[in-house]
Order: sequence, then C-alpha cells, then structure tokens
Amino acid sequence: MITAPELSGCKLLHSGKVRDVYQYQEDKLLIVATDRISAFDYILSPLVTDKGKILHKISMFWFDFVQNIIPNHIITGNFDEFPEELKQYEFLRDRAMIVKKAKRIDIECIVRGYLAGSGWKEYQKSQTVCGIKLPAGLQQSQQLPEPIFTPSTKADDGEHDENISFEQTAKLIGDDLAAQISEMSITLYKKVSDYCLARGIILADTKLEFGIYDGKLILIDEIFTPDSSRFWEKDKYVLGKSQDSLDKQFVRDYLEQIKWNKQPPVPVLPEEVVNKTKAKYIEAYEKITGRNF
Repeated sequence: MITAPELSGCKLLHSGKVRDVYQYQEDKLLIVATDRISAFDYILSPLVTDKGKILHKISMFWFDFVQNIIPNHIITGNFDEFPEELKQYEFLRDRAMIVKKAKRIDIECIVRGYLAGSGWKEYQKSQTVCGIKLPAGLQQSQQLPEPIFTPSTKADDGEHDENISFEQTAKLIGDDLAAQISEMSITLYKKVSDYCLARGIILADTKLEFGIYDGKLILIDEIFTPDSSRFWEKDKYVLGKSQDSLDKQFVRDYLEQIKWNKQPPVPVLPEEVVNKTKAKYIEAYEKITGRNF
C-alpha cells in the first residue's frame, strides 16, 4: 500500500485511487495528483512515472478553457504561487493545486457521445445505455445522435460506482440540481468535444464532478484527462470496432486480455504496458494543448 506523504500544516483527509487530498487552512484543500493508476476500481502497480504531472497540467488547461462557462474550485495550480510553507515540498510542483473547499455533489456526471465500453455491452443486450433507449442498428464506437447524460453513484474506494437513472439522481439531490448538473455536463462535453475534434481527437465520453460553493454550482476534481475520458485519434477511427485510445483504456484492455477476474490479488502491470500508457497520456496532452510535455 502506497501511503501519502506527510505535509507540515496539512492534514491528510483522503488518499484516493489517484489523488491525495489534504486540508490546507479551514476553507482550502490541497489536491495532489500522484503517479498511481487504477482500473476497475483497484489501484495497480507499479507507478506510471509523471502521470500525475500530466493529469495536473491537462486539468489546468481545461479549467482555464471552460472558465467562461462555469466557475471552478481552483485558487492556484502554479507551484511558484504557493505559500512558503508548501514550497519546501518540491515534489508538489506541476502536480498539486490549492482549491476552494466546496460541498461535493456525490454524483459522477458521465457524458457519452459515442457507443463504447460498458455502454456498448449494455446496448448489445437491451438497445439501451444506462436505461436510455437508443436507435436500433448502432455499431460499436458509433457516434450517438446526441450526447447523453448517464450519472452514477460515487462509491468509496474499493467499492464500485453504480449507474443510476436521471430520476434516481433527482431523488438523491433534488430536481433542480439534477437538471443543472445534467445540462452543464452536456454543455461542457460539447464545447470540449468540438475543440478536441479540431485537434484531431475524438472525445468519446467523459466524467465530471461538481460542488456547491457560496451557494453556486462549480466544477471540481480533475476534468477531461486521460483518466476520466476516452480520447480516440480521429485519423485512426474505424466504425464497428474498439478504438486505439489515448487514455487508460489500454490498461483495461490488457487486464481483460489476461482475463483478470477483477478481484484481489491485483496483477502487476508489465513494463511495456506502463511505458505505453505513459506515452499515450503524453500524446493526449501534447495533441490537446499544443505544448511539449
């Protein structure tokens, strides 16, 4: 088990599958993106070197990109702007952000624009995705007529998220808030999807999280990263098959290939899989931002 490092003046609140969350002052959190990688709700080994930095940099890019649509929790993700007591921890550079402490909405906001993953498996059985009826005759990886909002519960570590209907979401958090997060999730997906297409990438689906701060809806967590999204290369896209993606689907595919039963013991990833995963994350970052990693 990998333990989160102790930071002077910060209390570790949560060590998740990928991020460590610390209390920093009464109304602020420090969120650190680690090099851990997870799949099927388990943390895998070994670490993927620099993965946390890629997640951090790409999230910061997107938070800036969509800030005119919805406010977010970022105070600063620039290490050079950190208070002196945190600057003694050089490892925080390019992988940590100081954020406003919002009241998290415990719903995973998933938007699907293409038929892939568990959605494709369900469609083959029932012509639905998360209970939403879709047209007949769709193929694997096909673009949906319109993006769909398919929320899930936010499970504790080691537990599995469960897909729920919009009606169930409304019962959990109220009609108005459910409508807000659904509409905002799809709005954000469309804006980012259009941008990605112009950069040669298809955004097949993504997961977002929201919180309430000063009575208003804000965007929190990480956004549009290879951990939380499916990115496909537009020029390699072939309808009717699984796509070669720039995200952790490569790891999931390996685990499916070795027929892991998704129960402990958790397999160790071969060096080749780790290196290829890192290369895919870097490629996603560079294609999207136009910057070298």
